[in-house]
Amino acid sequence: MTMHQHALCFLVFLAAMQGTQAVEYTVTNNALTTPGGVIFRDKIGAEYAKQTLDSATKFIWSVFKQNAPADRKDVQKVSLFVDDMDGVAYTSNDEIHVSARYVNSYNGDVKTEITGVLYHEMTHVWQWNGNNQAPGGLIEGIADFVRLKANYAPSHWVKPGQGQRWNQGYDVTARFLDYCDSLQNGFVAQLNKLMRSGYSDQFFVQLLGKTVDQLWQDYKAKYGNIA
Repeated sequence: MTMHQHALCFLVFLAAMQGTQAVEYTVTNNALTTPGGVIFRDKIGAEYAKQTLDSATKFIWSVFKQNAPADRKDVQKVSLFVDDMDGVAYTSNDEIHVSARYVNSYNGDVKTEITGVLYHEMTHVWQWNGNNQAPGGLIEGIADFVRLKANYAPSHWVKPGQGQRWNQGYDVTARFLDYCDSLQNGFVAQLNKLMRSGYSDQFFVQLLGKTVDQLWQDYKAKYGNIA
């Protein structure tokens, strides 16, 4: 066996050992003529952003218990763009767009905040959405649940027990899912797995033995029905 073949065998062995797919990350700052684009470049930077996308991916796979490539979406490349736009961020077709205006307007540790935003958006790249049948609030809630688990929940989020309904989305639903996960460790991973092919509120009954409305009532009661 030649040295070259040895090297190839070793690389194949390494890939098999890790059980991971190689994902490529790119960062493009389209807003360098704006204050937010400059802040992103100077306080966050492309290299840190790429490292964050990679660490977020590995964290999401662990939260979803997707240990094998067959368990995951087949995503080869994720592209991050910093744009001069309103809002905070959005994800479409494995492209994450972050608002330079938001970066500029954020009062506080912008690097930590954007790290949390990237964990949220990266979850959208990897999560299953029930073939577009799942409630939008649940999809956003799962993304914020991952952000919560990664310890990037900002101080302005609602407290546990707050909110009007379980599928309100974002922080409200993330806190509720955290409660459900406390009832059965790995609940969110199991829910995400079930959402690979479709969606039903019955998934909550299947996994936790109660309707989602009953679980929401229990959750609200636990925290004193905080509005």
